[in-house]
Amino acid sequence: MKAVLFVGHGSRDPEGNDQIRQFVEQLKPHIEASLHVETSFLEFGLPTIREGIDHCVDAGAREIIVIPMILLSAGHSKLHIPAEIDEAKKRYPHVTFIYGRPIGIHEQTFSILKTRLQEIGENIENPDPETAVVLLGRGGSDPDANSDLYKISRLFWEQTNYFLVEPAFMGVTTPSLEDGVERCVKLGARKVVVLPYFLFTGVLIKRLEEKVKQFRFQYPQVDFVLAGYFGFHPELKTIVLDRLEEALGKAVMMNCDMCQYRLHAAEHHHHHHHH
Repeated sequence: MKAVLFVGHGSRDPEGNDQIRQFVEQLKPHIEASLHVETSFLEFGLPTIREGIDHCVDAGAREIIVIPMILLSAGHSKLHIPAEIDEAKKRYPHVTFIYGRPIGIHEQTFSILKTRLQEIGENIENPDPETAVVLLGRGGSDPDANSDLYKISRLFWEQTNYFLVEPAFMGVTTPSLEDGVERCVKLGARKVVVLPYFLFTGVLIKRLEEKVKQFRFQYPQVDFVLAGYFGFHPELKTIVLDRLEEALGKAVMMNCDMCQYRLHAAEHHHHHHHH
């Protein structure tokens, strides 16, 4: 029997973890009925990846497809999830593991971003010439993942008619949200739309709501609007199911299990999870 283990990042906010579980439940009717489906979390949520793998094996799985429900390829998807798979291979040498890709740069992500702008009344075909968009990512220590947000920002700019789509990060790295907003205002924006590149709600989304209130006070001459995060958008389901189909077809374009750099990098990468 085959099983699918979806891996969410996990949040200190229980609502965010509940949304991931609900999203997987909505996916199940679109997944082949013969596949056993489990949900797990990297941190701040249960079950852990180890427990999720155990549940799959207990259900009779002899092949487990691990799908990271993570937006960009960074330390979690390159190191931490593969390390959990390595450990599981030692515990279950009779089980085959297939590791899928994160969401990454996918054409349907732009459909989601456009929808979130339209929901707040934006005319993406003919936007106000003084409206700028700040595409806000989580931010991390992996330059590859951070550069992907820049690529997504550029591609999104190419597909819309905004004079400026400015990438920024919520934490860890720069430019910060404050930097991005300041740049938009200095370049002449009279309206700034903050567009979160986040999968589900959590502590950072709720912190973001407060930051937008602060910007309205700091820049009274500028209109600030906060768009919605990805959430349960139908195209998000399309993306995740595409990643599952790739893995089932064993045609995944990036597989860290075969990466010659991963084990060396893991020796020098220190990260503490808080389950």
